[in-house]
Amino acid sequence: MVRPTAVADFPDTVLAPLVGLTQEALYRDIDHELSWSEAELPQPLRTKHVHSLHPYLGKFIPQIVEVFLRRHFDPSDCVYDPFAGSGTTLVEANVFGAAAVGCDISAFNCLLAEVKTDVHCLESLEPALSAVLEEAQALSPAAHGAASDWLRDWYAPGALNELLAYRAASERLGPSEKKVAQLILSRAARSARQTTHFDLDFPKEPIREPYWCHKHKRTCRPVEQAEKFLRRYTSDTLRRLREFSQLRSDQDVVVLHGDARSVELPLEPTGLITSPPYPGLIDYHEQHRYSYELLGFRDRRADEIGAAARGRGKAAHESYSESMVAVLANAREQLPADAPIVIVVNDSKGLY
Repeated sequence: MVRPTAVADFPDTVLAPLVGLTQEALYRDIDHELSWSEAELPQPLRTKHVHSLHPYLGKFIPQIVEVFLRRHFDPSDCVYDPFAGSGTTLVEANVFGAAAVGCDISAFNCLLAEVKTDVHCLESLEPALSAVLEEAQALSPAAHGAASDWLRDWYAPGALNELLAYRAASERLGPSEKKVAQLILSRAARSARQTTHFDLDFPKEPIREPYWCHKHKRTCRPVEQAEKFLRRYTSDTLRRLREFSQLRSDQDVVVLHGDARSVELPLEPTGLITSPPYPGLIDYHEQHRYSYELLGFRDRRADEIGAAARGRGKAAHESYSESMVAVLANAREQLPADAPIVIVVNDSKGLY
């Protein structure tokens, strides 16, 4: 079932903990507008258009945002998300007709949210990306640029050369087109790592020998090329951007690479919708390590709130709570007094 375990909607409503409720009581009291079966909300709808431009752990269902936008916002409003993540709130706010501003500590997350919400000239983007693919094939290895030890460890030589060639060829693009190319490169790099097909999220070490694949139920070999992924994801990215362009409004969307505990917003938000990180669950920088290694993004993992590396002990929960208070206090200073605040969270530890 596709169900948020708990939704805290402050300041008007605080949902009581669901501890001790029978199944019958749980479903009697549940908010049916926020509860879907797989048949009612299949995976293609949850990952419609740009919501699936790049794999991302920890994103929430766009239909949840749609419901809260209808309930608490008007199209003339401005929605703030202090944990922009993959950009779900920003995308849905734009389709709704509201302006949006998002902040995230992860440079990769900001790239993903920007590509999803930017205005793209598709007539020029498609030939530009096709040209990058062709130019990358013609580049000699000497023109590829340096590769880190991490990249050399995780990629077969052929795949790494193809990724580096694409990176070099994309340098000639304009800023907006280059962001799209970087996202395609990142997605291809995720697929081209020397790991098993069934462990693409958090592989622990490179796999260089044939292995029994639980996904395909046969013996598979580690990936040795990246070009097929670059071409496949170029086509898929253009298709998804084209679909979203038919829905995109003219409202402003601003993505800030910063710390939500102290960020100053360039727009004046009228309310907030967010799905925050959970303590001790995901390391958002490490999740997309290949992007940081290939694209040279600034790594700010030390500033992540609730990073998995800090564990789930008492000290980690206290640090998480202090950080979340700081985020919401900073948001309060920049929101009107009657602003709707919507936090979508599985609060299994009762922190909220």
